[in-house]
Order: sequence, then C-alpha cells, then structure tokens
Amino acid sequence: MSNIIKLEHVKKQYDDGFVALKDINITIESGKFYSLLGPSGSGKTTILRIIAGFSEPTEGRVLFDGQDITHLDASKRQLNTVFQNYALFPHMNVYDNVAFGLQLKKKEKNEIKKAVKDALHMVQLDGFANREIAELSGGQQQRVAIARALVNEPKVLLLDESLSALDKRLRKDMQFELREIQKKLGITFIFVTHDQEEALAMSDEIFVLNEGKIQQSGSPVDIYDEPVNDFVARFIGDSNILNGRMVKDFEVEFGNHTFECADAGIKPGERVEVVLRPEDLDITSVDKGKLHVRVESQLFLGDHFEIKAIDTDENEWLIHSTNSTKVGKEVGLYFDPEDIHVMRFGESEAEFDKRLESYEGGD
Repeated sequence: MSNIIKLEHVKKQYDDGFVALKDINITIESGKFYSLLGPSGSGKTTILRIIAGFSEPTEGRVLFDGQDITHLDASKRQLNTVFQNYALFPHMNVYDNVAFGLQLKKKEKNEIKKAVKDALHMVQLDGFANREIAELSGGQQQRVAIARALVNEPKVLLLDESLSALDKRLRKDMQFELREIQKKLGITFIFVTHDQEEALAMSDEIFVLNEGKIQQSGSPVDIYDEPVNDFVARFIGDSNILNGRMVKDFEVEFGNHTFECADAGIKPGERVEVVLRPEDLDITSVDKGKLHVRVESQLFLGDHFEIKAIDTDENEWLIHSTNSTKVGKEVGLYFDPEDIHVMRFGESEAEFDKRLESYEGGD
C-alpha cells in the first residue's frame, strides 16, 4: 500500500505557551483504518485538526500524496471530517444534508440524486431521504453525517470522537458498521477516540498518545500484548504491573520468585516492570499455583468475574475469570511464560523495537 499522509516533526504550541504536540511523526497508508487513542488533552484531536486543515502546526509539515499541504486551505483538501456533534443542518432534511456539498460544487441534479441515493444505501438509510433530522435517532444522525462525508468521495475520512454520544449497545453496532463501510470503500479512515475498546475493535493500526507525544504505534494485538511503557500498559486494558529484576534472557524475578518469560535483550540485574493481564491469570489450587494469593473481593460482570486478591508480599492482583471463587479463600495463580511481559523503565518505542528485533533475530 502507498503512503497517503505523513506528518513530519510536527509541533503545536499555542500563544499561552502550552505545547499540545511535541515532534509528531506519523505515516498513514492508503486503505487502512487508523485510530488516534489517548486521554483528554493528549493531542489526538489536535493532530486530526492539523490533518484536516483547521489548524496549522507551529513547526513541521503535513504531506498528502507526497505534496506539502501544511498551509493548504481545509476546503481544498481531499478529505472530509465527521465531527463529534455531527454538525447536521436541522432545518434541512436528510437528502439536503447529504447533498449539500455536491450542491456547493454545482453538480448536475441527476448526478447529485444518484450520489445521495448511493451514500444513503451505504450507511443503511434507504428510504430516509425525506426524514427531518429531529426525527432521527442518534445512530441514524451519525449515519447521515457519514453519508454526507462519503458522498464527496474523499480519499481520507476523519472521525472525531464520533461514537461518544451513543449508548453502549448502539456504539458497538456502529463500530461494526464503520469497519464494514471502510473495508467496502477501501478508503483511509482516521478515528479519534479515548475509548480503548473502540480502538482495539476497529483499527488496523493505533497511535497511542499522551501529553503530546506518541507513546506507541502498531496493531491492536501488538499494543495490547507488548506495551512499551507503564502508561500504555495501564491505558490499554487492565493490567497487573509489578516491580521486578531481570535475571537473564528469558528469566525474570518478581514477587520473590524467578519465572521463565519470553523477553530478552535486557541486562541481568536491571530493574524492570512486569505486566500480567488479568485474563491471563488462572485460579488453581495452592499447590499448583506459581503464586499464592488470598481472595479479597469478587464481582460478577456478566461475562466474567472480576476478582481482587493479595499475595504474601501484599501485592494486589486483578483477575478476570469465568469461574467464581470465595472471598477469603487461599488460591494459586497460574500463568504461562508468554503471559509475562517485561518493560524497561523509560524505554522508548524505538528502543523497544530494536531490542525486539535483536533477540528475535538471534533465535
């Protein structure tokens, strides 16, 4: 696939001195679904606004199909944006909302009619052309906003927190629909969200941001299974994070025990952080467990039990299990070497990737 968007050394500093983005470098390939993921104030929406042309970087440049568009007016860029509040015209019906951009371009009436019909069909709103916006549900309004963006045949569709106003069930339905639309059209989607589940469910690639910097980028599986630092491990799903010490390649110490692991390339004796995901911990008998814990609490969450436990060193453990246990019971925790992920303190994504390549190459 060819690259369609590149941000090179982009910085954004406001007049009051606040630095929203710090040396951002991003490459976006054609035909993929990307998510910019991070907490409020992390810089994700600022990146989207710079790509869209609603804001200019203080430093750096933006390339589109190899052309510098850093200072190009937003209306002249080959992309469209779906905003969080959808920005629909309440005095217009569905047809006129979707047709608005084509009418501004003075397209022929028959051409507009066909394009609107095709766009509404794409978002499963056949027969809704004459509906008033106020008559639509939140999910239907969002589909109209997407249809209005798609009817202009953009090369890139930008979506700014566009599912956040929907209830949980509808949000999940729209995640599936957005992904299907993107696959069918084959155009590039860039989706801004603070919701980890959304990003993991829909994306080909995720950029995790915090405090104006990209903390990690990669596939959902890579980011979930191999977080590069404490922030990513805590932000992407639930985690048990403990201090430890690297004994040697593929061997780490934590909780006063030494365990086989899948990590290497770290100096023996170096202090590290160890990550174990709650769903990777199996509750077993004390004699079969690699660690011994006492169950402190248990909640039933529908598809699993959320169990909190304390080990003999007073470390807290979060466990997700399909089986219940008893509060106060002494149990064992079992996990495989591949379930342990070791993180170096202060390691950058580039350093992590280099370490991963070096020991994978040596296998």
